[in-house]
Amino acid sequence: MGLTVAIQMDPIEAVDIDGDSTFALALEAQTRGHAIAVYEPRHLSLKDGKAIAKICPVTVRREAGNHVTRGAPEATDLSALDVVLLRQDPPFDMSYITTTHILDHVHPGTLVVNDPAHVRNAPEKLFANEFAAEHGDLLPPTLISMDTDEIKAFREEHKDIIIKPLYGNGGAGVFRLRPGDENMNSLLEIFREISREPVIVQTYLPDVRKGDKRIILVDGVAAGAINRIPAEGEARSNLHVGGKAVASELTARDREICEIIGPELKRRGLVFVGIDVIGNYLTEINVTSPTGIQEIKRFGGADIAALIWDAIEARVGGR
Repeated sequence: MGLTVAIQMDPIEAVDIDGDSTFALALEAQTRGHAIAVYEPRHLSLKDGKAIAKICPVTVRREAGNHVTRGAPEATDLSALDVVLLRQDPPFDMSYITTTHILDHVHPGTLVVNDPAHVRNAPEKLFANEFAAEHGDLLPPTLISMDTDEIKAFREEHKDIIIKPLYGNGGAGVFRLRPGDENMNSLLEIFREISREPVIVQTYLPDVRKGDKRIILVDGVAAGAINRIPAEGEARSNLHVGGKAVASELTARDREICEIIGPELKRRGLVFVGIDVIGNYLTEINVTSPTGIQEIKRFGGADIAALIWDAIEARVGGR
């Protein structure tokens, strides 16, 4: 069946066609005969209760430097489409949250992936903690707070810690504080100058030297994984700060983690989710704009773009 699809994303001309998951999803959709259009969040409006976007039809191709052709933009009521992919990158700020409120006006009549209400209610570093009370060994010791005394007490207990912005992304603002490091107060001052939000503090996991595994779940089921190895002298494993992608298999513990969280992801309409696992611990659940599907396929894993579209088509067909 040919679907009408709009992708809410950052400028498509700027994507890395060999690494960007949104590009892979667009290419797969086009291969299946779906009509693809794109728009940026700034072109989304709420007019008299209707979600209107200035969408541009596109044709995509895996051709470096010539990967997209745009058609003329046209203001379109998104309720007239079959699917909207919510795929712009964080930061997960009030601008991002506002787009989810606007998209609530068309979902589920127009299927929004991921479900905008549950994207809004599942901030990535907070969401994982919803499973911690029942599964005490799921996450490493974690504190989310803006209280200096609480943060100092956590550090005193756990010694070697990671501190980062609660709503950050891509490894930005991530710091490791070893015992004896005297920079914590200065870091907290900087965080507070930038934002009024709490920070997240976790025990440093030495297993990160073996890699920070990205596992993709499609409709709550583990579909594949890639491991990201930090560069020498770097605490972060993110690929764009020097982390190296290597092939990875799902361990028994990885599958156990996915089985714990998977049913809830599916219930919430979170079709495309990427989780981060270090050693035996879940550290984040990424629901806004997960990445990694091209790397997984490149290393011989599943074609996750195809699995995602299978799931979307099944949902549209079952409405």
